[in-house]
Amino acid sequence: MALHVRGVVLPDDEVRDLWLVGDRVTFERVPDATTVVDGGFILPGLVDAHCHPGIRPGGGPVGSLEEARGLAAIDRDAGVLAIRDAGSPFPYAELDDAEDMPRLARAGQHLAPVKRYLRGVGEEHEADTLLAGVRKQAAAGNGWVKIVGDWILRETGDLAPSWDADVMRAAVAEAHAAGARVAVHTFDEKAVEILVDAGVDSVEHGTGLSLDLIAKMAARGTTLTPTMINIETFEGIARQADGKFPVYAAHMRRLQRDFPSVVASAYEAGVQIFIGTDAGGGISHGLAAEEMLLLHERAGMSAVDVLAAASWKAREWLGFPGLVEGGLADLVVYPTDPRRDLSTVREPRRIILRGRVLL
Repeated sequence: MALHVRGVVLPDDEVRDLWLVGDRVTFERVPDATTVVDGGFILPGLVDAHCHPGIRPGGGPVGSLEEARGLAAIDRDAGVLAIRDAGSPFPYAELDDAEDMPRLARAGQHLAPVKRYLRGVGEEHEADTLLAGVRKQAAAGNGWVKIVGDWILRETGDLAPSWDADVMRAAVAEAHAAGARVAVHTFDEKAVEILVDAGVDSVEHGTGLSLDLIAKMAARGTTLTPTMINIETFEGIARQADGKFPVYAAHMRRLQRDFPSVVASAYEAGVQIFIGTDAGGGISHGLAAEEMLLLHERAGMSAVDVLAAASWKAREWLGFPGLVEGGLADLVVYPTDPRRDLSTVREPRRIILRGRVLL
């Protein structure tokens, strides 16, 4: 049965009707369609571009497919209808086409240095096994590889790159040769310089970015997913580290303090920024709206650009077409225009996923 969406405002300000036939959008009238929306502001479904349904609250892999499904459903019910999973220790590829789940763009398991990353989350590698790990995780994902570019090195008491520069450059090249795009976790200044120069596709967090690196990213089309909600936790991490790792603690505080200006500089330089919460582990699911508001209020992104970063541009980047003829029937409708009051994104009026009304 076809569905009718009547008199909605599109992001280009046009007021239109549209119809949903199965999992597709059409602007051609379909007789006898059931009207499910009458007015409001419509967006293609939101995207959380850095999310971990495979990591349970508190850390570690989820214990079952149903647990991963439940975590993804929290995001779905907040209007997130596509997720880029930036690393999962639990394999849940069978959810890729589940009719009640957000669309998934997935990396395999995080590729991490030995005994330096979160226990049970990453597949750990020394330099001589990393390339084989890249090939394995490229096959496990559906288009992405996730590399942990830096973490604390206890011997020095501060952040440090996970492997040397040649090894990380080779890992990026290996992922590309396997047909995967590369997302990299990075907080540290040295690591992010190595990885941007290596040609990664997406910088996650990016607290150590300099103006020179931002300019390179803008020129190359390297994207940034800032996860500002995650960076807000750095003070708590620093307090825990104060006694044993004071240099690391001070470094983390400095990165948190300077991060809004880093993201603002990336925005001003034209780096494509996407919305990601880093949900899983220490960050709750369902917070895409809060990340959007942080980027607007603290990094100075315009409401329109935040909406694009959370919706139609992110969907295009991941290959999930939106409000175009033949696009995917993933839609979120709001009662008022979020371009005028971005907090509206906290309260969707209607959610439609894969042509099925959920709210």
